[in-house]
Amino acid sequence: MPFLPAAFGGRPCWAEVDLDAFASNVRLMALRAGPARLYAVVKANAYGHGAVACARAAVEAGATGLAVICVDEAAELRQAGITAPVLVVGAILPSEAARVVALGLMPTVGALGLVEALAAAAAPSGATVPIHLEVETGLNRHGLTPEACVALAGQARATPGIEVRGLFTHFAAAEEGDQRFTRSQFDQLRALSARLPWVKERHCAASASVLLDHEMGLDAVRAGLSLYGYRPAPWVGTDAELRPVLSLRARITRLLDIERGATVGYGRTWAASKPARIALVMCGYADGYRRALGNRAPVAVRGQLAPVVGRVAMDMAMVDVTAIPAAAVGDVVTLLGRDGDAEVTADELADLADTISWEILAGISARVPRLYLRGGRVTAVSTLLDRIPVPVPG
Repeated sequence: MPFLPAAFGGRPCWAEVDLDAFASNVRLMALRAGPARLYAVVKANAYGHGAVACARAAVEAGATGLAVICVDEAAELRQAGITAPVLVVGAILPSEAARVVALGLMPTVGALGLVEALAAAAAPSGATVPIHLEVETGLNRHGLTPEACVALAGQARATPGIEVRGLFTHFAAAEEGDQRFTRSQFDQLRALSARLPWVKERHCAASASVLLDHEMGLDAVRAGLSLYGYRPAPWVGTDAELRPVLSLRARITRLLDIERGATVGYGRTWAASKPARIALVMCGYADGYRRALGNRAPVAVRGQLAPVVGRVAMDMAMVDVTAIPAAAVGDVVTLLGRDGDAEVTADELADLADTISWEILAGISARVPRLYLRGGRVTAVSTLLDRIPVPVPG
């Protein structure tokens, strides 16, 4: 049965984040990666799950550090009191150097100008900034060519206050069936690291490669999607018992009986073929429940699947509950997750919306309250007004 937040007085739409499932996934991936260190990727609000709560849980479960995409995401973690190492894998401007130093981050550096800005920001305190360099091996996005990487590494190494801590690349197709391109990227990283043997940490493996090829673990791995309970592709890591972490739920706020031929929603894209009962559910595309799911997706009500009918609106969706006569105002509707024997997965919704599970999860918006569960009960809540989880009294 879905969790019923009796003491929760917020919107009739919420996400439940099972931190026990998340911790289980972290431990599993850390074991698969070992002895390589695990960076838990908590960018994009931990793929929609809540960055602060997931970062804390990841470190408690054995993650060595955390990975984010920008300085603001790292600042959110530090403001919440999280002291674990934080790797920023996205582009950083020299104007952010002082914040990087003040927050004690590990930045990815792609230009000498940023090296110099970081050194200048660190000089007054005598701090040493541990930087990482990304080498371009085929994704053609953010990294440096091998020659440029070697040159920048040498310049950074000679700069006071700078330590070249890490060297990494980003795979372009690790979850695809043909692994030859991924192996080529891996070999390029190893060849470059042989030219820079003094760099302490090499990393390239993300969820797919951790699940597929232990050799690619090197010194550290960056795991994202798998920590949230999903595989990058159906055939990847089928022996890994990953547990989906997030459920998206809402309540029925109105039931409407309509006659045969009546239409539902914008554009009148669905018409009743017989008398029907329609439930109004307060979750829409502004909450992250995609518009493309209208007339396609199932939801779970009282342990049974029921179809979404009509177009999903910005703030609500409609469900045909004619086949569930006991459905009542106030009932919980599970748009993503399990209710009894009925389940809707992010993979299923992604297929219906012609996208990927990453986008389904990360798209759940900030206005959706997150309820964090431990041992089957809510232990903390975060809302749009307070993103740092507030403990719920036991």
